[in-house]
Amino acid sequence: MEGDVMDKVEATATVRDFDPISGSIPATKVEITVSCRNLLDRDTFSKSDPLVVLYTQGVETKQWREFGRTEVIDNTLNPDFVRKYILDYFFEEKQNLRFDVYDIDSKSPDLAKHDCLKGEVLCCAAYIQENSSLSQPNLTYVSASDVLINNCTMLTIMLNSSRPLLVTPRDPFECSHPTSLSRSHFMPSSPWQDFLGQVFCTLGEIVGSPASRLEKPLGGIPGKKCGTVILSAEELGNCRDYATMQFCANKLDKKDFFGKSDPFMVFYRSNEDGTFTICHKTEVVKNTLNPVWEPFSIPVRALCNGDYDRTIKVEVYDWDRDGSHDFIGEFTTSFKELCRGQNQLNVYEVVNAKKKIKKKRYINSGTVSLLSFSVESEHTFLDYIRGGTQIHFTVAIDFTASNGNPSQSTSLHYMNPYQMNAYAMALKAVGEIIQDYDSDKMFPALGFGAKLPPDWRVSHEFPLNGNVDNPYCNGMEGILEAYHQSLKTVQLYGPTNFAPVVNHVARYAAAVQDGSQYFVLLIITDGVISDMAQTKEAIVNAAKLPMSIIIVGVGQAEFDAMVELDGDDVRISSRGKVAERDIVQFVPFRDYMDRTGNHVLSMARLAKDVLAEIPDQLISYMKSRAIKPNPVPVYSPSDEPPTNPV
Repeated sequence: MEGDVMDKVEATATVRDFDPISGSIPATKVEITVSCRNLLDRDTFSKSDPLVVLYTQGVETKQWREFGRTEVIDNTLNPDFVRKYILDYFFEEKQNLRFDVYDIDSKSPDLAKHDCLKGEVLCCAAYIQENSSLSQPNLTYVSASDVLINNCTMLTIMLNSSRPLLVTPRDPFECSHPTSLSRSHFMPSSPWQDFLGQVFCTLGEIVGSPASRLEKPLGGIPGKKCGTVILSAEELGNCRDYATMQFCANKLDKKDFFGKSDPFMVFYRSNEDGTFTICHKTEVVKNTLNPVWEPFSIPVRALCNGDYDRTIKVEVYDWDRDGSHDFIGEFTTSFKELCRGQNQLNVYEVVNAKKKIKKKRYINSGTVSLLSFSVESEHTFLDYIRGGTQIHFTVAIDFTASNGNPSQSTSLHYMNPYQMNAYAMALKAVGEIIQDYDSDKMFPALGFGAKLPPDWRVSHEFPLNGNVDNPYCNGMEGILEAYHQSLKTVQLYGPTNFAPVVNHVARYAAAVQDGSQYFVLLIITDGVISDMAQTKEAIVNAAKLPMSIIIVGVGQAEFDAMVELDGDDVRISSRGKVAERDIVQFVPFRDYMDRTGNHVLSMARLAKDVLAEIPDQLISYMKSRAIKPNPVPVYSPSDEPPTNPV
């Protein structure tokens, strides 16, 4: 094993590889690490529990869209977040970024779902003077900020209303007063009491700072010092290896008065300027001085970014509930040293420098030993596709009565001769991309929540083409045709049950678990789930299978249940059993409706967002089953049909 690992050390990938297919150099991948210092303390009996949300701005639309979130760190005003943002960096583009910091007090991933209805908006001072819509009943505070953009003073307005004001606040990067007042750019809609501040910058500003480290004061709350945010950038190498390792410790210092220590380790990679960037935290092992931590996997580029001699610092702490973890000691190593595997050279003394100075007889605060170490190449989505994995697409459409009478223009199923309805647009947007990964282009299309002729019984799993034995439709056009035909023959009814269609696809996925096929179910619905418990159980069971679920919510209903199913922050569970993987992606269709009427761009964004998680979900399944991609078939000229001689 040691020889294999060392071979990988020698075979380092270059940072910028030429792409022989496109003939161009790919975009540079940049990893952003976020830390905060001296945050506001919003909690009464403890410290804040901060989380940072990154928003990126569209080049053309200028709209802010959420890119990702860090983890929540409990009880601290000085967090160092482990979860990174990985962005494509383009030197020739101005890439505007916004970092919002929140104190999270609930498990809900929806930042807007809180008791307090206060919020804020940033807009141009001159625009306020011109618009009487900023009426006093809705306005509780107006304060000039320190921001001066394009010679316009930016004001932070505190709102006290359950509905947003009909104003057009300025985008801080594109203030062009007095023109271009058509688009709204509201700042965070989360409660004032949970909002800890925000920072605007560009990706180039971070990369171009000394040592690519940018420190900026948090703003957004008038009259308060909100602390600072520290943003560090590092270009990522294209090394695709993952390292899996396990550690144990022996005779660590006792830190707890009524018990032993509760130890955990924090890993840092060194930077060129001598600083360190956090890259991993182990779990806490309770009440022991001789912990054995669970094995963990980490990308090699996160651990050392392809520099195998780079110093890796490991700090050992005793966990405390209030966040004031006690430092036990530290040691340093490198990827190259870890590659030697379990031996005497990988037993490290945990040293507390302060103790060493104070106590003459001090030796160490315990030892940490490497129990196992291995390196494997990370396979990509394209590796599996090129190796022959087929993606099977199934659609399930909501035919419940809450959609409205299809013959009336107010219905979500209304067939306008001049424009597709929301169901058809969502179906076409997603289907036209995913159909390219299915060789026969034949797709099962199901409906649920309708009464079917001739006996008019309710069905939650019926074929749109009416053929129970063969529910397959030929391409997207075939599905759309079957959908329109079903609207003429079935009676919309209810309730909204998801479990039958989830179990339908799961039965097919369960039959083929060798990696040759992967199944994607698209559910388009307008309402609240009626069989939540059964659906959660079905999803937990499906998470073991080669399967993903996309849910698109149409209409104006509340989709809180869908957010729960989309286990990005809290993994879904049923009967005490947690889903093995996150396989659900939910998006509300209304978020993609372009007011300018450009449905092509809107649907392109919809397809991009709902399909974005499929590659990682496919890889996570293959990895959990240790399935490697098949070799790419070798092209031979003999594969081509013979041509007539000239």
